[in-house]
Formats: sequence, structure tokens, C-alpha cells
Amino acid sequence: MDRSRKRNLDNEEDEESRALSSLSRPISPPRKRIRQGQAQKSPWQLTRIRDLPGELNRDAVGLRDILGDPLITECWQFNFLHDIPFVLSAFDDMVRNKVQLHVVHGFWKKDDESRVVLSDQAAQFHNVHLHCAPMPEMFGTHHSKMMVIFRSDDTAQVAIHTANMIPKDWTNMTNAVWRSPRLPRLGEQDTLFQQGQQLPIGSGTRFKVDLLEYLKHYELYRPTCKQLVDRLVNFDFSSIRAAFIASVPGRHNLGGARRPAWGWAAVQRCLRHVPVERGRSHIVVQISSIATLGAKDDWLQRTLFDSLATSLTPNTRRPGFKVVFPTADEIRNSIDGYASGRSIHTKIQSPQQLRQLGYLRPMLHHWANDCADGAKLPEEPPISGDSGRDRAAPHIKTYIRFNESNTIDWAMLTSANMSKQAWGEAPSSTTGNIRIASWEVGVLVWPELLCEDHRDGVMVSSFQSDTPGAAPVTEGQRAIIGLRMPYSMPLQAYGKDEVPWVATAAHSEPDCKGCTWMYPTGDSA
Repeated sequence: MDRSRKRNLDNEEDEESRALSSLSRPISPPRKRIRQGQAQKSPWQLTRIRDLPGELNRDAVGLRDILGDPLITECWQFNFLHDIPFVLSAFDDMVRNKVQLHVVHGFWKKDDESRVVLSDQAAQFHNVHLHCAPMPEMFGTHHSKMMVIFRSDDTAQVAIHTANMIPKDWTNMTNAVWRSPRLPRLGEQDTLFQQGQQLPIGSGTRFKVDLLEYLKHYELYRPTCKQLVDRLVNFDFSSIRAAFIASVPGRHNLGGARRPAWGWAAVQRCLRHVPVERGRSHIVVQISSIATLGAKDDWLQRTLFDSLATSLTPNTRRPGFKVVFPTADEIRNSIDGYASGRSIHTKIQSPQQLRQLGYLRPMLHHWANDCADGAKLPEEPPISGDSGRDRAAPHIKTYIRFNESNTIDWAMLTSANMSKQAWGEAPSSTTGNIRIASWEVGVLVWPELLCEDHRDGVMVSSFQSDTPGAAPVTEGQRAIIGLRMPYSMPLQAYGKDEVPWVATAAHSEPDCKGCTWMYPTGDSA
């Protein structure tokens, strides 16, 4: 049977302190089965896939769902790629020509073709304002994907997501969005944000501090986001339950708890406050790009993976690591065929890249778990579910820690792929500084943080819905938080001869649309 056909057939302060009090407990929750308590929806949503049926788009969100409110008066868009007419089309018809749209990009060369196109588009609209981010590192990109929205009812909202602001990423590519609650204006000047590192990790006030510190780094050469910072400081972030994790290009000193941390150091600092279950666990790194990491796995294991393995809970085993990345066969049979692979990247051509593939291979797992050559490993925990996104190629980036109880210790949604440019180099042996090349933003959440009225809760995988299904009933009651899964489980390891999709290679086997592949220019990130 044709494989693609086979696949189709297989188809506020007191409350805050109580909610955050669990962060200081060094003992992880005891292992137990879950009793169905009050179920909470996933902290993030998947984006709607145009060419999938409605039942697979349950609880999914489209761009107009985010920007279509007629109360929106101002919007800041941080991203790698922007299609300005497309972004404007998502606003309500009544305010489309009135919303002040600020576009923050990283095309610093005036003759860059992408900058020329962006400038020509912006010139057509009186309400569009372009801002170029400082790019001090040669090989960096402005890869952050974030929106800041202001409404006429004196509220603001922050959205952190994984999609470029182009039609392709909002149609048949898998992406996700985290949105803050609507943030009211403060009655008087907020003083807590001045205290920086003294604020609890995961609190809304700490989120505000870290976001504003991130935005202030755009002022390196010229005023870029100052007016946004001056405005955001007047809003109340206390309803947010998430940690802001970002990367800022440059060389950064790791010393001092009060100094902002970026990249892998930010993740490490945050996870020191996050409890995990003892016993076996594994972290699934699911990305749309794998950079050149080195012929040896030193940086991957000792810098990125060691930071992700950090926790508040003492004497825990180091988790195992799995990497989810599509093969050429999965891209061929995605909804848009090879065209989906234009923004999914890795290389395996040079000797060094082949050595890198050698140490990555034992970790590599499929995006779509219905591959004839793949293997479901016997040690894989019995989490089972169909994400409904197997045929929608991944542009999403998630990092999730699963524990032995088949629940989730923490989850991160971010623009950052698996690269030194995104997360930062290992510390310098002479200065101790770390070097980061790109701008990135993300959010990290964990169950204790999200339990509104419970000291004890669990996060569980949720498939095809933002709300988790019923769980077994035993002694005790714990709050249940769903996490919308972008990939199906259990994971399926690569077969011995399988390799990742390589966008820069030629692919002569026709895709689901009958097309072959020669790599075009102008790829997205």
C-alpha cells in the first residue's frame, strides 16, 4: 500500500504568595495516581491548521483570534519575518487603519532584500512603524516571536509564540501561542519592578521585570523600544503565572544573582526553583532547526542539557534526552509537502556534521509517529495520544520534562531552536562570560505555579483539546493541568538508516503533491 495512503488511514498578592509557596519546598510530590480534580486548560494553544478538519482544530487559535478585537489601539510585533499586509488583515475592519503597528525586525543592512521589501510594505500604510533591533553578533538573527497589545479599555496583553508573521506559518504549519491575561493599568506607580531578582521566579511581577530588562537591551545604539517600556511599566502583571526566558545578543557576565540571565543561564537559574519528581525522567527537545553544534557533544551535554537538567529537588537522577525532528519522509507527506520544509533546518553534509549526526542519532525521534522504518522503544513510558498534527509540519519549539509517573514536571514554549546562537556558548575559560548571537523569547511553566487554589497539582499531556481528559481515581485529590501536545505519543525512534530532513539537499522522490525539491532562497526561521 502507498505509504501516504496508509498514513491517512491510520489517522492578588495573598493569592500570589499562596500559589508560589510550593516553590520553596525541596521535596517533590509523592508518586501516586491522579484523582480527577478541577481540570485546568493548557497554558498554551496550538495554532489552527487550515487544511485539517474541525475536530482536529478544537481549542486551536488563529491570528485573527489574537488581533481581531476592535478595542486594539496599538500592537508591537517582534519577529524574524513580517508580511505587513498579512498582519494588518488580522485586525478588525473598523480599526485596521487606526491601530498603531510597530514592527521590530533584525535586518540591519539597508540594502538587505528583506529590509527593502519590509520598508516598501510599511510605506504603504501611515500607521506602520519599523524598528531595527541592534544586531551586535555577526551570525545572529532577530528570532524572537512576541506581540504586545494595547486596548482602549486600558488593558495590555503579551503573547509569546513560535510563528513568523507570514501566511505560511499560520496556515498548515504547527505552531503554538502563549497569551497572558489582560493586564489592567496600575492605580499608582509600580515599585516592585525595581527589586528585580528579589521577586519570586514565576510570579507576574518577576515576569514584568525580566520582560522590561529584555526590552531595554534594544536601546544599544538608538531608541527602539523605550516608548514600549515606558508604557508597559504602568500595567499590573500580577495575574501572570509563567517565567520569561529570553536570549539577548552579546557577551554576558554570569556573576551575581541580581544580574539578568539570558539563554541557557536563564533556564538554569529558573529551574533551580522548580521541583521535579524523583526517579526516571526524560526531557523532550522538539525543535524546527538543529544548528552545527560541534563534532563532539560537549556543548550539547555540558551546557544546554546540563542547564535543562537543573531542578530544585535534590539528589535526582539526570534525565534522559530525546530530540523530536522530522525526516524527509515526514516532510514529503506533510500537508504542504516539501514546501513545509523550507523553514525546517539541519545539515549533514560535511564530516563534522556527520560526526554530529552520530551522537545525535540515538536521541532522534519522529515528528509523525507512523513511519515504517521507525521503532517504538520498549522503555518508552506508556503515554499514548494522537496530537492531530502528524501531517502539519513543525515550526513549533517545545522543551518538556516528563517523569516516571507519566506526568509533566515543566514545559517551555520558545522561539529558540537547538543552537549555540540561540542559547549561548559555553562560558569562556578566561572571563567566564557567555556569548549569545540571537534574540529569542519563551515562557516556562510548571504545575505548582499554575494551581490556582491548590498546593498540589499535576500537569498531564492533553491531545486534541486544551482540557485534559478524565484520570483514574485513587486516594487524595490534586489539581490537574492539561498541556496541549503538538506531537503524538509514544515517541518513535529513528530507524537505523533514517536521517533528519535537510532543506539544502535535493529530494528527487515526489512529495504528496507530486513535486520534487531544490532548495530556494529566502528561508524562514
